[in-house]
Amino acid sequence: MIDPRLHRIVAPQPHPLLFATISGAHLYGFPSPDSDFDLRGAHVLPLERVVGLEVRDETVEDSRVIGGLEMDIVSHDVRKFFGLLLKKNGYVLEQLFSPLIVHTTPEHAELKVACRTGLITRHHSHHYFGFAETQWKLFLKESPRRVKPLLYVYRVLLTGIHLMRTGEVQANLVTLDEEFRLPHLGELVERKTCGENTTLADADLAFHEAEYQRLRGELQAAHEASSLPELPSEATRAALNDLLVRVRTKGWVAAR
Repeated sequence: MIDPRLHRIVAPQPHPLLFATISGAHLYGFPSPDSDFDLRGAHVLPLERVVGLEVRDETVEDSRVIGGLEMDIVSHDVRKFFGLLLKKNGYVLEQLFSPLIVHTTPEHAELKVACRTGLITRHHSHHYFGFAETQWKLFLKESPRRVKPLLYVYRVLLTGIHLMRTGEVQANLVTLDEEFRLPHLGELVERKTCGENTTLADADLAFHEAEYQRLRGELQAAHEASSLPELPSEATRAALNDLLVRVRTKGWVAAR
C-alpha cells in the first residue's frame, strides 16, 4: 500500500507528471526502517521551454525530508525519459514498470503497452552485467562489509536473467526468489530489513563470489538463448514519438 503522504508530495512537483513510481529498496523487496523513498518519474515541460537554445529542468532532483519522509526524487522530461528507454537503460525500464505507483495517467498506461511489446531487447542484459559488477566491487572494498550491495548483486543478476528469459520486468528480489530458490537469500533480506547499513561480519566471501560468477554465467547464457530482439521495433519508436508529440503539443499540460 502506498503511503498517502507520497501522493501529497507528488502534487506540488514543478511540472505535470506523466507518472511517478517508487524504486529502490521498496521496489526491490528489502526496505529497512531507515530506507528513504526513491520517487522516480517523467514530467512534461511546456513547449516554450524546449524550443529555445537552452532547455532547463530536463531532470529535476530533490533530496530532503518532506512530510516526515526521507525522499530522493528524480524526474526526467518525457523526451529525455523516452530517449533513455530507447538506449536500453534498465533503471528507467524498472521505474516505468514499478507496481508501486504514486501517480499515473492514461499516457503512462499507453507507454507501458508500447514498451512491453517492442522495446525490451537482448542487450538490456549489459545494464545488469554492469550494475552487478559495480555493486560487487563496492561490497568487496567496504570494511565492514554491508549487506545492501551484496543484495543488490543478487537482485540485479536475477532481474536480468528473468528479463532475458521472459521479457518481463521483475525487480522484487523476494518474488524472484520464488523462481530461483536460493537458500541464502532469505537470511540476507532479513538482515537488510533491520537497517540500511547492516553489516555482514561473517560473510563467506568464497561462497558469494562463486554465486556471483555462477549467476553471471546464467545471465550470459540467458542473453545468448534469448528470443528478445536486437533492437527496439520501429513501431515502438513511432509510438513513443507520437506520444511525445501529443503530450507536448495537444494541450495535455493545460488539461492537467
